[in-house]
Amino acid sequence: MCYDVRARLLTQLNRAIAVNNKKKIEEIAGKLKEMGADDLFHRSGFEHPAMLIYTQEHPDNPVVARWGFVPESTKDTEKQLYVWNKTLNARGEDMFETWSYKNAARNKRCLICIDGFFEHYHFKGKTFPYYIYADDGQPLTLGGLWSDWENRESGELMTTFSIVTTEGNDLLARIHNNPKLEGPRMPLILPEQAQDEWLSLEVKTEAERKRILELIRPNRKRDLQAHTVQRIRGKEAVSNNPKADQKLTYPELAKKENEDNSPTLF
Repeated sequence: MCYDVRARLLTQLNRAIAVNNKKKIEEIAGKLKEMGADDLFHRSGFEHPAMLIYTQEHPDNPVVARWGFVPESTKDTEKQLYVWNKTLNARGEDMFETWSYKNAARNKRCLICIDGFFEHYHFKGKTFPYYIYADDGQPLTLGGLWSDWENRESGELMTTFSIVTTEGNDLLARIHNNPKLEGPRMPLILPEQAQDEWLSLEVKTEAERKRILELIRPNRKRDLQAHTVQRIRGKEAVSNNPKADQKLTYPELAKKENEDNSPTLF
């Protein structure tokens, strides 16, 4: 799953920076900060933070969206609040069949640029947070789905999104070991050569649907690194702090490694 991310504003602007001049980027950044999109050192999707997404209509200039997909058919605020926490992630393999996502899967896919994401490792009834990031330090570009939802009570238009997930790779299989889940998951990390196709391909035929599904696959282990960090849940949670990604060693895990007479988990 992917419920926690690190996404500094400069990182979220990564795709725009590649095609725009410095002055244009400064203009975009200034406007976005006014709209609530800023540095996210650690934010949970359950807080529904404002983040930047890239859509087919705006492939190079991001728009502000709230994390948590609200289908356009949602009638009122009560229903919107009910579905919001249930739509932080969209299971990629099923997105063309799931009622919440099937319309967006065809022609409203998006990209989200982040520094990395957090997952929990379960051991002896406790959970230990890991930070996962690209081994070259570059941003990760995630595939997502988006929707414009109009609040019929206030007339406000809100753009929302969900992060698409796929089967976990070998690295996530070792971290994301939640006993309540069928298997490890991870966000869909799109390589550069697949990003434009993810945005632009309108699914009108079975062949086009299959092509999008072919893009939904786990990232290779060697492209990612991981280490344990401070708590991101409960009273000791680090919250939105620049140090949220700093390595922290837990004695319980170190003892486990010593008892197993094995190298470190990662």
